[in-house]
Amino acid sequence: MHILLVASAFNSLTQRAHAELRDHGHSVTVELALEGVPLWDAVSRHRPDLVVAPMLKSAIPPKVWEAYTCLIVHPGPVGDRGPSSLDWAIHEKVSRWGVTVLQANAEMDAGDVWASVACPVPPVGKSDLYRNEVSDAALAAILLAVERFASGTFSPQPQTGGGEEGVARSRAYFDQGLRRIRWESDATETVVRKLRAADSFPGVLDELLGREWYLHGGHPEDGLRGRPGELLATRSGAVCRATVDGAVWIPELRPRRVPGGPATFKLPAVLALGDSLPRVREHPAPPDARASLRTWADIRYREDGPVGFLSFSFPSGAMSTSHCRRLLRAYRMATSRPTSVLVLGGGRDFFSNGIHLNVIEAAEDPGAESWANINAMDDLVEAVLTTTDRLVVSAVGGNAAAGGVMLALAADEVWCRTGAVLNPHYRLMGLYGSEYWTYTLPGRVGPAVADRLMREALPVSAAAGLGLGLVDRTVECGPQDFAAETARLAAQLASSSATQERIAAKKAERERHEAAKPLASYREEELAHMLRTFSDPDAPYHALRKAFVRKHPSARTPPHIGVALRGRRVAPQASSR
Repeated sequence: MHILLVASAFNSLTQRAHAELRDHGHSVTVELALEGVPLWDAVSRHRPDLVVAPMLKSAIPPKVWEAYTCLIVHPGPVGDRGPSSLDWAIHEKVSRWGVTVLQANAEMDAGDVWASVACPVPPVGKSDLYRNEVSDAALAAILLAVERFASGTFSPQPQTGGGEEGVARSRAYFDQGLRRIRWESDATETVVRKLRAADSFPGVLDELLGREWYLHGGHPEDGLRGRPGELLATRSGAVCRATVDGAVWIPELRPRRVPGGPATFKLPAVLALGDSLPRVREHPAPPDARASLRTWADIRYREDGPVGFLSFSFPSGAMSTSHCRRLLRAYRMATSRPTSVLVLGGGRDFFSNGIHLNVIEAAEDPGAESWANINAMDDLVEAVLTTTDRLVVSAVGGNAAAGGVMLALAADEVWCRTGAVLNPHYRLMGLYGSEYWTYTLPGRVGPAVADRLMREALPVSAAAGLGLGLVDRTVECGPQDFAAETARLAAQLASSSATQERIAAKKAERERHEAAKPLASYREEELAHMLRTFSDPDAPYHALRKAFVRKHPSARTPPHIGVALRGRRVAPQASSR
């Protein structure tokens, strides 16, 4: 079928729907629902068989849903209505939730149901939940609804309320009055829940050091104590703030926008506070924190016999110069350990999205910070590429993009959770790209496919990545199970009789490649392109970065997603090469 995706933005769920519907052989195109652009004109131009709205903040006009079947993806179980479904689910501490695909009609979220899929609600932030459990349920529901529509025999069911969760009400927008943290009385668990329900948008509005900020992200801390609301310590760019019974780590802050002023954006908390941050100690994470002690660290290392696990989790997957340098130090420490397999990543959310555009935008000289950041990324990728005394596995549990994909490709094997989406390109930010992509990407998929991936700049599902050679193994499991499943597979790899032979062969191959063309040459060629871009204030990158960071609204649907693309049905693949 020809399916038109209508969305407020080409966000993670819309990208996944685009990729997986193409995997199922459908022709898919996207139109953004933009202010001042009549949606009817766009829909009638495409003449789709079906309209699907994975993420839509505005109502579809009656003229459209009267002429075409329009399926709305609502992140709540049957009977749930309103714009803040996940916020309420986290606030009310539900253990299970769901996603409903319903038909657009005159009342928001009240249409007939085409499919509904339940999902668990683990103790994570809203954006993490949305990209993972909710995304898994949404794709299962979308594919089921599309299959039912294509059959021509299914009749959607009217909403009677209740559903599996007994929910049958429309709930109001979850405003800042409900999110307010009362530091003098809220327990740590309450503070963390409020922060998680607001992550990553809109954040929790609060006063800190005489200024209003939106707080983003929240992690409990058991070891530090202080006067409620007091800043106690810093760690890796985050600040720790006392509660009545403990403390919380807050990784990012966003200043409240001044009326008429420019849009503000999130930054690492220490960087955002700048000179206003009082003199508090830097409190490193304990290297061997007990499981019973709750604390936060964005980089962790552990060992299990012959396998080392270097995990990392940075907000939004963005890696600043500081992030890269700290991760490189941890990587070098990990490679000094007597292990035969090193697993890089393994977390449930973002693997990496490359350089940190927000930190770059806030820099006094964004061009210079861009240069420092890309070189720090290159140093990290080079360290992975030149590790020849063990096998390195990139465990991609969540989405990855641009330099983050290339970081993953530097490993010997890439294991990808089936729900992850890869964006192996740089063009949309006006960049040539670095991270040794001109070595790793063609080496995996061939020059022609590498050129197509870079040119088309489209998302790739894990299954399609396996077929292309971007991915060596897909791991079919829930987000919460990815780390354990990765550990099981890594133990098998380490115990394989062929592992030592592979390590020896890997070293010989690296030496052959180095003799044919040194890695330094790839880096020099890539960085020559990047330096020209970073040094030119009129290069499109600078305007594109500013628009991305400050979330300027799109004026039109980007041409690369507004063209109908016929997908190829992805056949079931083996779990490894």
